[in-house]
Amino acid sequence: MKYISTRGKAPALNFEDVLLTGLAPDGGLYVPETLPEYSKEQIAAWSSLSYTDLAFQIIQPFIGGCIPDEDLKAIIDDTYVDFRHPAIAPLVQLDRNEWVLELFQGPTLAFKDFALQMLGRLLDYVLERRQQKVVIMGATSGDTGSAAIQGCKRCSNIDIFILHPYQRVSEVQRRQMTTVVGDNIHNIALRGHFDHCQAMVKASFADQSFLPEGRQLVAVNSINWARIMAQIVYYFYAAYAVGAPNRSVSFSVPTGNFGDIYAGYLAKRMGLPIDQLVVATNQNDILHRFISGNKFEKHELQHTLSPSMDIVVSSNFERMLFDCFDRDGAAIADLMERMNTETVSIPDSAFAKVRGLFDSYGVDDAATVETIASVYDASEYLLDPHSAIGVKAARECRRDANTPMITLATAHPAKFPDAVMKAGYPTAPALPHHMSDLFDLDERYEVVDNKIGDVHAFIAANVRA
Repeated sequence: MKYISTRGKAPALNFEDVLLTGLAPDGGLYVPETLPEYSKEQIAAWSSLSYTDLAFQIIQPFIGGCIPDEDLKAIIDDTYVDFRHPAIAPLVQLDRNEWVLELFQGPTLAFKDFALQMLGRLLDYVLERRQQKVVIMGATSGDTGSAAIQGCKRCSNIDIFILHPYQRVSEVQRRQMTTVVGDNIHNIALRGHFDHCQAMVKASFADQSFLPEGRQLVAVNSINWARIMAQIVYYFYAAYAVGAPNRSVSFSVPTGNFGDIYAGYLAKRMGLPIDQLVVATNQNDILHRFISGNKFEKHELQHTLSPSMDIVVSSNFERMLFDCFDRDGAAIADLMERMNTETVSIPDSAFAKVRGLFDSYGVDDAATVETIASVYDASEYLLDPHSAIGVKAARECRRDANTPMITLATAHPAKFPDAVMKAGYPTAPALPHHMSDLFDLDERYEVVDNKIGDVHAFIAANVRA
């Protein structure tokens, strides 16, 4: 399988090269040249598979022969060994035909584990085979960083540098990154917000001259196709649990960078019978405003109780727009340039495709807290603030009560005690046993001004020889 850039001017690459490239040279994101599509009968044939066996069936076509099947299966099996629940992604019922999909059973208690534990193992395999050393540079609004560090910490061919916005992630999220010991692990607390971190990473990929000779950057953010690929799996897995493919299913997805729900969009295109895809946002609601009103307009970032979604610019939205513009790379390049500097609306034909694919809803902090409280009162199920936003959006946007609605529960509530206690929960939720000593561990991170030169100097000084 070949991968092409959303902006149309970069050469097509195979999976292995896309894994190591991140952003395309023309500034676009890589997407498959063609997408596997399956009949109802083919999808039904996978319904009894374990999570790892299903993952192999879905992921293998995207690898395109770059990794032998036997090795790929071993990588996938190893990826989910450290997940705490035997179902890996269990469903919990809240009400009639209303469910949450627990995507926080991995080692860092967030949905990012599903993709980043696999990405680390894929990189380990490919880099060892190539005898190549790389530098990972990533931005996190809270969860990506810890999952990336956990997934990549054992790889001797990687130096990893994660930027998080200083004092704008929860204490648990910060400590999950900064207490992991390793000479190749570096945490940078940037004096700014997430979009500053994300913009700095993108600029660094465009000009890598600050790196020592022979090194290149590799992306762990959701611009890396391997992350999207891994996330497609749990849409199929959850849908089977409620009757697919003989029954349609809907999903509500709390999202900031659009990667998680883009994976759901791909699952639908591959043949999974998805009725609704609901984009659930917090007060940083650029996606909701665009999907509901065809106006892409940046507002000042707001610090909320759901910090992992405190994002103004959603990188993966470009991948979906590429399809809505009939894969016209030149049109996307022009559109993305204008979106950076002005308020933009897209042509009616493209916007009609967006509206046909997604519903959306924005949830403020007050409604987030109310949803945590009401769900707990009704069922004694404790949501984290991001998952609560998903549940609230699902209830507001749902069109058919007879179609199962699954909200992606993206993080464990213990990661966000302030929000949970604002909802009336009497104490900070307990961390799982394997993290019980988190607050006793020493932290290590560097606070750096929001200056790309300062960040580059820190990275260059700390890359191992």
